[in-house]
Amino acid sequence: MEKPSPVIAVEFNVTVAGYLLAKSLSRITDSALHGRLSRLSLVDRPAPALPGDDWVRVEVLLCGVCGSDLGNIAYNSSPAMEPFGSFPAVLGHEIVGRVVETGPGASHLSPGQRVVIDPMIHCEARGHPSDRWCPSCVSGLHATCEMAGEEGSLAVGGQPLARGLTTGYHRDLPGGWGEEIVAHRRQVFPVPEGLDDRVAVLAEPLAIGVHGVLGSGAVRSRGPVLVIGSGTIAFAAIWSLRALGYEGRLIAQAKRPHEVAMAHALGADETATPGDEARQALVDTGTRAYMPVVGDEVYAGGGFDFVFDCVGNASSLAQSLRFASPRGRIVLLGCAGQLKNLDLTFLWARELQVQGFVGYGMEEWDGRRRHTFDVTLERMAADAGALAGLVTHVFPLDQYRDALRAAYNHRRSEALKVVLQP
Repeated sequence: MEKPSPVIAVEFNVTVAGYLLAKSLSRITDSALHGRLSRLSLVDRPAPALPGDDWVRVEVLLCGVCGSDLGNIAYNSSPAMEPFGSFPAVLGHEIVGRVVETGPGASHLSPGQRVVIDPMIHCEARGHPSDRWCPSCVSGLHATCEMAGEEGSLAVGGQPLARGLTTGYHRDLPGGWGEEIVAHRRQVFPVPEGLDDRVAVLAEPLAIGVHGVLGSGAVRSRGPVLVIGSGTIAFAAIWSLRALGYEGRLIAQAKRPHEVAMAHALGADETATPGDEARQALVDTGTRAYMPVVGDEVYAGGGFDFVFDCVGNASSLAQSLRFASPRGRIVLLGCAGQLKNLDLTFLWARELQVQGFVGYGMEEWDGRRRHTFDVTLERMAADAGALAGLVTHVFPLDQYRDALRAAYNHRRSEALKVVLQP
């Protein structure tokens, strides 16, 4: 058999030198984040080979730039997750592609078929027999796989599969910022006919919204519901609430006119910018404002039954705690890390529930137990028109620096979702 040609990919390596440069120079030059001073580079890599019979090789058509990618490149993410990745890695986990090769254990797929990828790695993909699967994978919630910090039983290039929770932050499983990937059969989901690539590439972030909405029970909420954030995950939460049947009042907190327009297009009844408009939206729920002797304004009465925090910083979580109604629920979809000076008074004083969600898994939906991606793709196919404008910027792979520049500065670029096209 002819040896496959090398593939081009954007590779990122986590190093102490990279951390110091990013932290010291990023305010002066973006070269420290994604230019010549960064640990990102366009490289030739060997074409990925199938590591087992249950694996599939996929040509990448489009891959999104995610907020978690930006956070990791800038070394802004919490170091707590570092043991569950391995580097150098080809980034990118929001992938739509075309099947190139299948192993005999993936006979349900065929070359030429368009697919999207669940990037979270199951115990089975690590090569572990079923009697060694962790409790999360046994339960169908592999996004919290408890073996992610360990080497796998599967051999790749004669060595055990490296540690890692997610394709795209994994030394042995390159992500979608490259021309080809390999994926275990569990990770691969066919794209419905007629769904455009620029919509299909949204399956992974939309699935995060679907998982949070279904897992939290927000569909059954009496409302009102507040979604905080102007990024893709906030839009995913808005879309998922409506696509899954939430019929109550839905308010989206968004900053810029193009983000406000998208929030309305996806189903928000109202929008509010942070600050005075958001405060007025809270007052409109029937709340009353009080000013303590020291500190910020506080509220009682009214409030939001559910608050989806899709930002995950100290400011957004503080707002969520203050804006939630008594016994309200805060759904944390933003990748919160180390938060300083966060006042948790209302967590106990209002008997609030805060629940985080990551990734996807098996859901109870429509009387059946189904994978989040199956539910998401079904709803996407039924509502593709609403999603058509979410991908605003497409860059060739060799222009990844321009893509990252647009993704980092939404105010200047007016980007909603930035994707790379290998």
